[in-house]
Amino acid sequence: MRNLSAVTQFILLGIPNTEGLETMLFVLFLSFYIFTLMGNLLILLAIISSTRLHTPMYFFLCKLSIFDIFFPSVSSPKMLFYLSGNSRAISYAGCVCQLFFYHFLGFTECFLYTVMAYDRFVAICYPLRYSVIMSHRVCAILATGTSFFGCIQATFLTTLTFQLPYCGPNEVDYYFCDIPVMLKLACADTSALEMVGFISVGLMPLSCFLLILTSYSFIVCAILQIRSAEGRRRAFSTCSAHLTAILLFYMPVVLIYLRPTPSPWLDATVQVLNNLVTPMLNPLIYSLRNKEVKSSLWKFLHNPDFLPEQL
Repeated sequence: MRNLSAVTQFILLGIPNTEGLETMLFVLFLSFYIFTLMGNLLILLAIISSTRLHTPMYFFLCKLSIFDIFFPSVSSPKMLFYLSGNSRAISYAGCVCQLFFYHFLGFTECFLYTVMAYDRFVAICYPLRYSVIMSHRVCAILATGTSFFGCIQATFLTTLTFQLPYCGPNEVDYYFCDIPVMLKLACADTSALEMVGFISVGLMPLSCFLLILTSYSFIVCAILQIRSAEGRRRAFSTCSAHLTAILLFYMPVVLIYLRPTPSPWLDATVQVLNNLVTPMLNPLIYSLRNKEVKSSLWKFLHNPDFLPEQL
């Protein structure tokens, strides 16, 4: 990737219309970030420590927790750094890395939610064949595939964005380097790239969302045919947690990338929710609605010998 521009660094202006609120935002966002890291780390440890949770569903949940740790870490440390009164400058290479890893982790989570919906579809619609269909080999291929295709998408978008010349203003009217704000700073016509970006960033998640809805349409039909009230309740409980997490992930994507008229302040607010609040809520969603995870967490937190015994 060649840098044809004279710009060697960018200045992150932060969230629009929040001048004078830096201290309050620092405390708020730092709290969100710490709770996000702690919550997802606890989910990871709970799943690893309990052999009962070594199933495909929890394997994918484990990967989701890992990505929910890294996803907010793309933009939050730099944001907290300048909110605490330090420099808002970010190097050209740092900006490239921010954009790449943001979309790599975001697309991987997008594909991962689709895979998790397929896993629930197989578990509920084909329970007798579940262990055969969702074998260890298949789970490994699906998990690797989500990261592989996420990397391809991120590489494609990052290359498109930074092959443009940046020779004029270097002030990024946002709190991290993302495609829409970077295109505004380019010294070239970006209309074609904006269309390509819209297709990649907007329609790809939309396609995944439609696949998820298709899976859950079959799942709902299968659940309604379950004769046992307890069986229906357990199936709905597991699936509702997944659906809640999906909605929290996809709604910000739709609001930011599929709206015809962007609003900097609204986009930044929704982006913060997507980057910090959703990864923080995911552990609560999956633990509070799942007795097995709650039981494993309880044992892990109250029995210091629990983890060594299982491992």
